[in-house]
Amino acid sequence: MISYEDFAKVEIRAGKILSAEKIPDTDKLLKLMVDFGEVSETVDELGNKTSVSKPRQIVSGISLQFPDTSVLIGKTCMFVTNLEPRVLRGVESNGMLFALSTADGAFSLLEPNQSIPVGTKAK
Repeated sequence: MISYEDFAKVEIRAGKILSAEKIPDTDKLLKLMVDFGEVSETVDELGNKTSVSKPRQIVSGISLQFPDTSVLIGKTCMFVTNLEPRVLRGVESNGMLFALSTADGAFSLLEPNQSIPVGTKAK
């Protein structure tokens, strides 16, 4: 058991998968680029502000469930977004995808309904 205070430290957000590709020389790993609605602002020499989307790279062990990675593009799923970065097979991961699987091979991504915008925090 963990305390509520420990659980409250976990940041869970909706993110939209922008791209997905298999990591070479691995059986299970995919590199996902995910939009969480995060933006950074830049200011040019004239003082003009520009907002640029800042997708995050997340590595997930779901390649066996998605041999055609294109089916993931555009899906909004739930992710843990405040984990320390971790390098898996030479690729940095900045979060964790939520998924469910059973011993008999059933598998599901955790996907919020379509009315939930990217970046929304789970409560």
